Amino acid sequence: MLEKYAVLVAELGLLCLLGFIAARRVKGMKDFVTGNKSLSFWVAAFSAQATGESAWLLLGVTGMGAMVGFSAYWIVFGEVLGVFVAWFLMGKRFKRLTDRYASLTMTDFLVSRFGSSSSTLRILSAVSLIVFVLIYISAQIDATGSAFEAFLGWPYLRGALIGFGIVVLYCVAGGFLAAAWTDMFQGAVMLGCLVVLPVVAFIAIGDFSVIVSGLAAIDPGLVSPWGSGGATLYNLAAVFGMMLIGLGFLGSPQVFARLLSIKSEAEIDRGKWVAVGFTLLVDAAAVSVGVLGRYVFTTQGADPEAVLGNGAQNVMSQLVHVSFPPWIVGLYVAAVLSAIMSTVSSLLVMAASAVTHDLYAQFSSRQLSDRFAAVLCRYATLGIALGAMALSITVAMLSPERTIFWFAIFGWSGIAATFCPMVILALFWSGFTERGAIAAMLGGFSMTMLSKFVLQDLPGVGPLFQVLETMPPSFLFALLLGYIVSLAAPDERLKQRFLSECQSESVA
Repeated sequence: MLEKYAVLVAELGLLCLLGFIAARRVKGMKDFVTGNKSLSFWVAAFSAQATGESAWLLLGVTGMGAMVGFSAYWIVFGEVLGVFVAWFLMGKRFKRLTDRYASLTMTDFLVSRFGSSSSTLRILSAVSLIVFVLIYISAQIDATGSAFEAFLGWPYLRGALIGFGIVVLYCVAGGFLAAAWTDMFQGAVMLGCLVVLPVVAFIAIGDFSVIVSGLAAIDPGLVSPWGSGGATLYNLAAVFGMMLIGLGFLGSPQVFARLLSIKSEAEIDRGKWVAVGFTLLVDAAAVSVGVLGRYVFTTQGADPEAVLGNGAQNVMSQLVHVSFPPWIVGLYVAAVLSAIMSTVSSLLVMAASAVTHDLYAQFSSRQLSDRFAAVLCRYATLGIALGAMALSITVAMLSPERTIFWFAIFGWSGIAATFCPMVILALFWSGFTERGAIAAMLGGFSMTMLSKFVLQDLPGVGPLFQVLETMPPSFLFALLLGYIVSLAAPDERLKQRFLSECQSESVA
């Protein structure tokens, strides 16, 4: 046990050191929010992908691999495709426009893109972001408690408080730069640990055909790409839902903040290969951990949740404990916390930016000095962190049967459906209007709630919406609504301005 704690303390100490080094560079709001747009391609790519993956990957996706088997690899396909489109097709255009508009946040970009004359778009964007960020951070806090419980045997609440306290400490100190630097380190830890574990487990077993036949004996559906029962309507909906998880990379503010803050377009050209490669490796490894854990720990007729925990989210910790000595187990605890902290840190800074830059600074009559702005950002970060902690504890008490996979997906889907359709249309369609943007945002926000709390409970079609989850219907509804409203009330002046900007900047 001592070896586990030694590795964990060393990792957490390094994170705090990076945070306090970054704090010395924070002189004002731009430093806190964007790191003065100084990220290299390595830092931007690792940070963006580590932020996008979170504990959902190490605990949720590994659990999903154990629960459904080979069909969980559709998650890998969807995520890699989403990251490819974000970095190869959207990244450089977004970078050019945000630099042209001197944007510090996603809300800045949207307001400048539409030349907003009212505060409606800014307020809706900031408030929507804060709401879903709170939910998403809460899911990460929940995962922190579960990780300490599974790996170290700590009480859930103690693990959640200590792990979350560390990330709040370095975020309050160093802001975006601390988040990006620590993400780079944490992403490397995630990558190494995730790739090594299934390789070691596979070598111990020694024969792929033995694994396939063993899984088929446990449940034939585990080796089918469509799940138990074959290509039924229910299974196809589940596969479709897993594939479309990658939609969240197409404009989510926490991911695109790295593209906004990267040094140059040339760095995006370098970073896109790193981002896609990282995603492919960690996602495929996470599903493989779950699949191998199901083979190792369960037998025919056994309930996987009774053996591997709720949603099989303890499969990684169990496989680590039988594969490695204690000091390496400590490294895997650090890897899980890295996944959690990389996401929480980014989300906290982003939500604090929404409170200070997008709301307070725009509507306050007081002129913000650089020093006061940095202090305000830190207070906002702390306040949002405490709110997320309260929400996480409340959900833990009210919903003991929740799984990390679906808790995190709800927050991820809400952010994606609210922002991604709007960002896609804003980047690529000259006819997109401010009214269309507002409609898309409201449609994505409301459909996320409707899908989760109404459509999934409908008789007959409810189970289909449950396996499809909230992302596909919410994303599609927001995209169509933004398109229809823009067609119904076109803005020729805005269209010509955007076409002129695209031509002058060689964006189109």
